Amino acid sequence: MDILETLQQTLGLDLDIRGELLEFATRLGWFVGLTLLAWLIAGILPFCLQWSVNRFLPKFLREPYERIVKPLRLLIVRSGFLAITAYNINFFEPYSGLYEFLRLIVYLPLTVIVAVLLSRLVRQTVRLYGVKILQNFNRNMDDFLLIGESIANVMIGFFAVIFFAQSQNINLLSLLTGVSIGGVAVAFAAKEILSQVVGTVLLYLDRPFVPGEYIRANFNFMDEDIYGRVEAIGIRSTKIRLVAKNTLLIAPNSLMARMDVENVSRGKKVMVLFYLDFLHTLNEREKALVYQVIEDSLNKELSDVDSSSTQVALFQKEDQQTTRVRISLFVKGSSEKSIVIRKRLIELANESLKKRLQAENLQFEFTEPTIYIDEPMTL
Repeated sequence: MDILETLQQTLGLDLDIRGELLEFATRLGWFVGLTLLAWLIAGILPFCLQWSVNRFLPKFLREPYERIVKPLRLLIVRSGFLAITAYNINFFEPYSGLYEFLRLIVYLPLTVIVAVLLSRLVRQTVRLYGVKILQNFNRNMDDFLLIGESIANVMIGFFAVIFFAQSQNINLLSLLTGVSIGGVAVAFAAKEILSQVVGTVLLYLDRPFVPGEYIRANFNFMDEDIYGRVEAIGIRSTKIRLVAKNTLLIAPNSLMARMDVENVSRGKKVMVLFYLDFLHTLNEREKALVYQVIEDSLNKELSDVDSSSTQVALFQKEDQQTTRVRISLFVKGSSEKSIVIRKRLIELANESLKKRLQAENLQFEFTEPTIYIDEPMTL
């Protein structure tokens, strides 16, 4: 007598229940086995990619992989594992309750991780190569990269929502129709409240100021400008602590979103300091050439540079027959992201400078690292 017959007699199971248990156990076994296989495949996937890149890709294509894809290896592993697991849950499709539950807990993290992976890929590509490409067309358009990156992230989020809704069999068209009809009714019933909410959304998306920053604004052209520190941005209003008076000004977000605001805290610039060490003492002709090459490279590659504060100094190193060049300049930017773009432009300017000096047979080396110092803007 086999084990199943013994189990049937002991528990009093009929033939149909025994068959269902056997089928469920078989599906569960396949699911567990393939899930473990998925974990193994996801774990070795980065090494397979690295081997394929080193084996088949030409050298000029290896750098993009090393700088863009390789730092995201952990996200790739998780995405691959969840993608295979999402396919494996089809074994439980006959069991609707369990299938719906597994589909929710698998597709939700899968959607989030894939969206984060795509967003990181966009950011890495823009920061490393977008700056250089855009500089070939117009060197004053580097802030456009931030707009393009934001639009790409919004599109990734939009398609992520669609993907997750489709995976859960949610009819987005009906949902959006119901929301739009309800939205029209709410708009007529609470127009003023809706304008406050829209103003809040605009402030959070555009971020003209954030809590902790000092701003200057004018609410009445007959009065003086107000100057204070943003304490909080709420759902309906913005709270500003006025300087000198120390009183709290509460302004509607709809008003703050459409008025002109001067952000004093973002009036800053970053001092960039780096050195070039030449392997011999430069003569007067070579010094003049170095001055010219540095000026041309900085003007060609960089935008938003405070040219009046740019300084180039040449001096001979002590006890050595070599010449050191110290370059200091100020780069302006309104946000942390724009400062990151400017720093990438500094790297491109250094590459251009290196190529031009080497073309003149001037042997030198950069002294690492490049120093960045935040300084307040002169108002």
